[in-house]
Amino acid sequence: MSLAAPPQDPHAPRFRVRPPANWMNDPNGPFRWRGRYHLFYQHNPDAPVHANVHWGHASSPDLAHWEHHPIALTPTPGGPDEAGCWSGCLVDDGGVPTAVYTGVDRDHEGLGTICLARAADPDDPALTEWTPLPTPVVKAPPEGLGVVMFRDPFVFRHDGRRWALVGAGHADGTPSVLLYDCEDLTGWRFAGVLLDGRDPAAAAAFGDRATGWECPQLYATQDGEWVLAVSLWDGHPWTTGYLTGRLDADLRFAARAGGLLDHGRDFYAPAVLQEPDRALMWGWSWEAREQGGADWAGVLTAPRVVDVHPDGALRVAPAPELHRLRAAEPFVTAPGRVPLPAAYDLTVSARGRTTVTLLRSASGAELTVRLDPDEGTLTLHRDGWPRQEPGAPVLVHVAPDEELTVRVLADGSLYELFFGDRATITERIYQRADDIRELTVTSGAAVTGWELVPPTHG
Repeated sequence: MSLAAPPQDPHAPRFRVRPPANWMNDPNGPFRWRGRYHLFYQHNPDAPVHANVHWGHASSPDLAHWEHHPIALTPTPGGPDEAGCWSGCLVDDGGVPTAVYTGVDRDHEGLGTICLARAADPDDPALTEWTPLPTPVVKAPPEGLGVVMFRDPFVFRHDGRRWALVGAGHADGTPSVLLYDCEDLTGWRFAGVLLDGRDPAAAAAFGDRATGWECPQLYATQDGEWVLAVSLWDGHPWTTGYLTGRLDADLRFAARAGGLLDHGRDFYAPAVLQEPDRALMWGWSWEAREQGGADWAGVLTAPRVVDVHPDGALRVAPAPELHRLRAAEPFVTAPGRVPLPAAYDLTVSARGRTTVTLLRSASGAELTVRLDPDEGTLTLHRDGWPRQEPGAPVLVHVAPDEELTVRVLADGSLYELFFGDRATITERIYQRADDIRELTVTSGAAVTGWELVPPTHG
């Protein structure tokens, strides 16, 4: 079944990974197996609310054509994951795809266990059936550290050996990432704290609001730099951040730079797939509206290629495979006033101050992006579309340049804005019946836009 089937709800994205109905949150275990990309995700199959968490599953040969598969992980009555199969990752364990995930029981109170489930048939390219191990490989956090939040394992390799990170928070309010030796995937050994919120680079990048770091992800770039991504928890999902630096032979992470992974309000819990020549990242975009009668909630973002600039800042861009979703011909190739389709891929490059309008309300409010190459600023104005939080502008600073480029991937209510390869903003904007989806550009900028269409093979 294609993910591009027409939705009942016009706000529902058609070209991003989400279940046909009901709840979705964190992406889990992006994985490449037998020529296919696999994405798993937190999923309640019974209602569009966060409860009864399973692992949903979709796969793709090319990051453009996605197909749904049966639910991969289901809570086991009386088992360590009875109250939910929470976030984790997927690894190749001796030729057997293996899910490493957080299991929670009825009394977890923020403390999970680390559980495993193995593909029942590794030769099945769809990986449709999974067998959970009955006993957790880590039953509790390490003693003596005052850990009050413990979840979201992530397995990586360093110098030919397998290690794992687990997100944590401590009783004194300090967030951290814990390190485990898991060369033997069934015999984990605590190896210390990789990093915590008292690290100067982390404190400078994130402040002191977060009391826990969720969903830690660690990947290496082609130049040998390492990137640590964490989701900042302050009692609720808040925002996401990254640190770049070195990982030495003793697995000490020396951060040199950091910042926000995404400057919008609707991006959280990103998951990374380390490939030989690149790293791909997906995030969860939650609903910013009251659910009302909607029978779905949550969507994953477009896949992003993530790397590091020489100055230590994150480099991020949409995966090039997304070009397969473009219509054969662009719907706009020059500035002007043109209607916008419900899903599109738009690029505007400006050499002077430029305002790009994407949506107008009957009251005169506008959804706009303002580019100022001389100041090195990009501003998203979206205060005409009410939601639970105030709609103050989002201001992003990048280096001044002769030209600034914004690429907008819009799909239903999901807006992903890429400012060159320096910054992103992910927002949910819910168009009303009398709003007008129309593009206007105020200056002589270069403009090209394609409607997104269901992909064809080839």
